[in-house]
Amino acid sequence: MERLILSELRKWQRSNHRLPLIINGARQVGKTWILQHFGKTDYKHLAYVNLDNRDSRTDSLFQDYNIRRILTIVEAITKVPVMPEDTLIVFDEIQEVPQGLGALKYFAEDAPEYHVAVAGSLLGIMLHQGTSFPVGKVDSLSLYPMSFEEFMLAMGEQRALDILLSGDWELINSMHTFYMDMLRQYLYVGGMPAAVQAYTEQRGILEVRRLQEQIVRNYRLDISKHATRTEVQRINIIYDSMPAQLAKENKKFIYGVAAKGARAREYEGAIQWLADAGILNRVYSVQKPAVPLKFYENRDAFKLYFSDCGLLGAMTQTEALTLLQDNSVFEEYKGAFVEQFVQQQLRITGMPTYYYSRENAQQEIDFLVQKGDWLIPIEAKSGCNLKSKSLNLYRQEHKPALSIKTSVLPYKRSEDLVNLPVYAVGLLPRLIEKQRNA
Repeated sequence: MERLILSELRKWQRSNHRLPLIINGARQVGKTWILQHFGKTDYKHLAYVNLDNRDSRTDSLFQDYNIRRILTIVEAITKVPVMPEDTLIVFDEIQEVPQGLGALKYFAEDAPEYHVAVAGSLLGIMLHQGTSFPVGKVDSLSLYPMSFEEFMLAMGEQRALDILLSGDWELINSMHTFYMDMLRQYLYVGGMPAAVQAYTEQRGILEVRRLQEQIVRNYRLDISKHATRTEVQRINIIYDSMPAQLAKENKKFIYGVAAKGARAREYEGAIQWLADAGILNRVYSVQKPAVPLKFYENRDAFKLYFSDCGLLGAMTQTEALTLLQDNSVFEEYKGAFVEQFVQQQLRITGMPTYYYSRENAQQEIDFLVQKGDWLIPIEAKSGCNLKSKSLNLYRQEHKPALSIKTSVLPYKRSEDLVNLPVYAVGLLPRLIEKQRNA
């Protein structure tokens, strides 16, 4: 399966200022696969060491920071020649070995000619015991569940994807029904690589759902492994409340929906835990729509989303026919799946993303993204009704150069307002650049 992060990995490989690389991401988003694939396709040799397979050699690997000794052990374990520039050294499950992360500092300082990449549980790396994080001595890249673009590639729809990425809206609109069908499939399957692989291999939708449910269970096991007993209870309460939170008309997270009488001081740690683990994504509100958005962040008001729309379907036990058969998924559940999808794709773009809500006023913008000095309001419409009082009022007050409504309708533009088909949300950075250069 093609992953778009490969282009970033190749830039890292060619960089004159390359440092040891950490691939960040939640469990089962494909970190191990992408590093192995990268090593096999772009290097002469791949020296892969899984530190979760504990034995005397791996246990002694980082007993000190003598890089020559470490390289000798890597060669002994992998039976692969470890050569500067020609070998990719991969340490998987780095959090399992004390002092593992600390060794990266010494690779950066004493042996920069060697290409070293590591992967592991996002939470495990953050909570890594035995050494401090090597700040300033590592590069990092984030890997997320597969995007809609990557899903289309996995489905063998390269030509259709090329058309979508072309920005030829007349041609794209002529294929609108096809793209909507692909979107419905993605909403069911999601972007977890195991689920996508099962679907593309035609192992059936029941197998896809079984794999999704297994991932949900694995996340719960991760919670039990890394959190205290008190934390586990609160984390599970927050996790289990997510379907109800997303089914509300107003998606702002409400502690009382999670547990009666719940207070922020009791559950904030649980929410941060889930966000740090990459299991949930948090989108804060801003008190003022101004650049930079970070200055106006309101950390007391936020929305939470799953990392993947397929896992949302598994958690809610949404029937496959509801998602795959027609447009009913866009009309039901108060837009939960559409807003989840939009947030998931925006996160992959890397643009700072917030939402805007005025206190004591019936005005809320689902998402507000920043690209350079531009702010773009986005209303994630789930049906065919494109009326939006909040967005119209925002446009009158703030005069944005570009405003977006997503919907199940084809592309249409009227001055600064663009109706963007939901499936084309990933094109937003291109739209912005085109508008800025016009």
